[in-house]
Amino acid sequence: MSDKSTPHMPSEPRPANKRGAARLSAVQALYQMDVGGATLTDVLAEFEAFRLGGELDGEQYREADATWFRDLVKGVVAEQRLLDPLIHKALVADWPLKRIDTTLRAILRSAAFELLRRKDVPARVVITEYIDVAKAFYEGDEARLVNGVLDRIAREHRTGEFGGAAPKA
Repeated sequence: MSDKSTPHMPSEPRPANKRGAARLSAVQALYQMDVGGATLTDVLAEFEAFRLGGELDGEQYREADATWFRDLVKGVVAEQRLLDPLIHKALVADWPLKRIDTTLRAILRSAAFELLRRKDVPARVVITEYIDVAKAFYEGDEARLVNGVLDRIAREHRTGEFGGAAPKA
């Protein structure tokens, strides 16, 4: 899998709500921090000033929920040591987290954070939203991988929403 810096447009895009746009921007910010070494403070300032609903280099960005964006990015950074082993455990054995490309890692980290810490959002909504984010960046099987990993995490950490016990590892 290779890193992609710009999303492709799906054939029939679903309209993004402000939280959906915040999720997409959070993934982009996390990618920028991981690849470019930007600091949390710098990336938050850049996105809030220029990208969340703004225009940059002739490209119009969708309006996003700035508070949701900030909470996601800060939360992932603060809890990465908890999130990474959780994601690693949910991946298939021959695809450890270190083999996953940077964009896909950012998607999984942001989604896992939301599944663990934002219980006010139904797990199925989180999963669907991040499948859409994956589809914005990839045309291949990555959206299915996101679905499978997030489903495993949700079933383990939000068992009440799935009507049964957590699956055996």
